[in-house]
Amino acid sequence: MRRKSVMITGLLILIIASQPIVLRSQAASNQDDLVPAARAFVELLVKKDFANAVATFDDTMKTAMPEAKLQETWDAVVAQVGAFKQIVKTRTEKRGAYTIVFVTSEFQNAALDIKVVFDQSKRIAGLFFAPVTNVDYAPPPYIKTDSFREKEITVGAGEWTLPATLTTPVGPGPFPAVVLVHGSGPNDRDETIGPNKPFKDLAGGLASRGIAVLRYEKRTKQYGAKLSSIRNFTVKDEVLDDALAAIELLRKTEGIDAKRIFVLGHSLGGMLIPRIGQLDRNLAGLIALAGATRSLEDVIPEQLAYIFSLDGSVSAEEQKQIDQAKEQAAKVKALKPEEANSTAVLFSAPVSYWLDLRGYNPPETAKELKQPLLILQGERDYQVTMEDFKRWNTALSGKSNVTFKSYPSLNHLFISGTGRSTPSEYDRAGHVDERVVEDIAAWIKTA
Repeated sequence: MRRKSVMITGLLILIIASQPIVLRSQAASNQDDLVPAARAFVELLVKKDFANAVATFDDTMKTAMPEAKLQETWDAVVAQVGAFKQIVKTRTEKRGAYTIVFVTSEFQNAALDIKVVFDQSKRIAGLFFAPVTNVDYAPPPYIKTDSFREKEITVGAGEWTLPATLTTPVGPGPFPAVVLVHGSGPNDRDETIGPNKPFKDLAGGLASRGIAVLRYEKRTKQYGAKLSSIRNFTVKDEVLDDALAAIELLRKTEGIDAKRIFVLGHSLGGMLIPRIGQLDRNLAGLIALAGATRSLEDVIPEQLAYIFSLDGSVSAEEQKQIDQAKEQAAKVKALKPEEANSTAVLFSAPVSYWLDLRGYNPPETAKELKQPLLILQGERDYQVTMEDFKRWNTALSGKSNVTFKSYPSLNHLFISGTGRSTPSEYDRAGHVDERVVEDIAAWIKTA
């Protein structure tokens, strides 16, 4: 969804992952020399010395992320994960002609990798904030690894080809199959958030129960820099085209029942499930996990207010950030269709993105769909809330082919917990609750 830096939405699982600004081909820098520079850059952010921080940018970054934008980005990070505490470690990684220094940092509520991208001139050419993901995955007990096989394949063709994994039960088939559609942000195929991999849990869990699963790298992860050049960017570019390509691939895959293809969307993906149903009327069924029903611009200030309230009070600075979010939301609502080609950016997304979503009401759109629909919701979810679940229920409760279920202890990732859900909860290892896997599998087999 992001075009320049951080995108904060009520649908982002945790936060923050900025797309790199367009990177130009140059020779590599000495990696060891860049670690002190990356640490010094992070220290400038902590000191709120944004003027000197921007001075380390290359020309492209200076244009895309001037001082005020960098401050907004940093404030958004701190708003969601709490105050900066310390740098934990650093590591470097070569990416083509560029070097990335990962400055793993501890914040009050979570650990983040601050990824600082350097060019040959030792200028900063890209900047990411992302949950720490270098944690080994251990499958939950409900996954029976000897009951399925995984195969690396690709989704789509041409310039947007995506690496993917097809998980297929052992046996002759043909098997029903599910396409997994990500939430907001540049997600990988496992929808990795910190040590958690909800899509990997779902793939293994469903395949252990006789259902094939296709998951793929999201386009905004695989082609982040390239997407920054697209004019009139919308959810078609971000989500829909690739979901449809994955569906068609499954229909042509040996061992898959072409008449039993389902789509499961999480968060933003769940919000867009009705659109996917409109675009492919031959789907056997649709599944929405934590699918938002309200406008994103309305959810963003609400989520900020919730996070700021967790410590029992809202400071003047926090209230200022909430008010700024409300101001941007008002600007989104005031956009006119003739502004579709505007270069303006609101909540780090282009005008075209917001105009495309204007008037989209997922439950109302779902009303006219003929496919069976399963709607699941965690009751502890603070990003997509029980208010959204209620709206699905109110609109669709009269339809005999729609099933609703909520889970009192589950959060946005459908992982169990207690008390009020917080961003730091996503930094603790867990797994999608077995009840969710069982309910999805049972529904698919009877839909």
